[in-house]
Amino acid sequence: MKTRSVRRTFRYGGLRPLDSLRTAIEATNPQIIIPCDDRAVQHLHELHRRSRRHQSGKRVADLIENSLGSPESYPIVSARYDLLQIAREEELRVPKSAPIQTMDDLRSWRESEGFPWVLKADATFGGRGIRIAHNEKEAQQCLLELTRLFGIGRALKRLFVNRDSFWLRPWWNGYRPPVLVQSYVHGQPANCAVVCWKGKILAGVGVQVIQADGVTGPASIVRVVDNPEMMLAAERIARRLGLSGFFGLDFMVDESGATYLIEMNPRSTPLCHLQLGKGRDLVGELWSQLSGRPSRGIPAVTQNNLIAYFPQAWTGRNEFLESSFHDIPQGEPDLVAELLRPTSDRSLFSHAVNQLIRMKNLATAVVRRPFL
Repeated sequence: MKTRSVRRTFRYGGLRPLDSLRTAIEATNPQIIIPCDDRAVQHLHELHRRSRRHQSGKRVADLIENSLGSPESYPIVSARYDLLQIAREEELRVPKSAPIQTMDDLRSWRESEGFPWVLKADATFGGRGIRIAHNEKEAQQCLLELTRLFGIGRALKRLFVNRDSFWLRPWWNGYRPPVLVQSYVHGQPANCAVVCWKGKILAGVGVQVIQADGVTGPASIVRVVDNPEMMLAAERIARRLGLSGFFGLDFMVDESGATYLIEMNPRSTPLCHLQLGKGRDLVGELWSQLSGRPSRGIPAVTQNNLIAYFPQAWTGRNEFLESSFHDIPQGEPDLVAELLRPTSDRSLFSHAVNQLIRMKNLATAVVRRPFL
């Protein structure tokens, strides 16, 4: 709503998101769909299942398959444990992990694995569904929190404070996210972003995380690196699952340099839009694939290997901030201003308070005007 690049928008309804997506698809007749968050991926997978049940939905189902790849991959890319099992079968380095449903499962895990542990819930993103436990009591509390993520209390909080109605649907459906426990890898977080087509990687870039939003949150400052293990993991995952479009992989690199795959982001990630030269221009390579034309060979937007994501990197202080390339959307002042607003200012409660303040100020001005 704040960028001049978008010519048309559609309402994305939290209670009937699949109908919202279908309406937008039918109105625009796109060549490809690029999801930019995990929730959109989930809804596209659901829309694909619904659409292929009926002959009238075949065009939508085919479009989603063309955009995301083989439908056999859909249950896997959004399931943390299943994805790691596939990676293990592909002989990739992954931490030990197990699905957890009960407290007895935690006690069984305790017999073979020492602390700390990492507990993760499916259908979550931005680090919200990740907990680190340093003892058994913390682990039990984490399991309770993660299995209750989509309860009525949190759904109402998301609705009124965050203006996010999408949490109502999983609560209404009684969704309980699968949880896995993972051994903790001591090291440096890293990730890669790639674009692929029918299982073949077209371009990719890997980074080391320099600064992040807490221990489990998203990165804000990264350093571009060459890590063959990360790209090998992306190649094998893309080929095994027959993927198309963008996706990212998260890793931990230990002190010896061993690179452990810890999870997947089956969507466009903050790295994907950056043009970083030959082999690292993900959007350019996808354009070439879709248009049938040679790659345009656009020069890198920066030679600086330190990249500060906007606005995440601006919320805290870091010694690397001044020496980084700032990924600011140039030429979009309204978007920049919106991104710099505190998130709390966008809440429904904040909007109501601001509206009351404006009404009070207006009433005060009207009352005082005769005396001016």
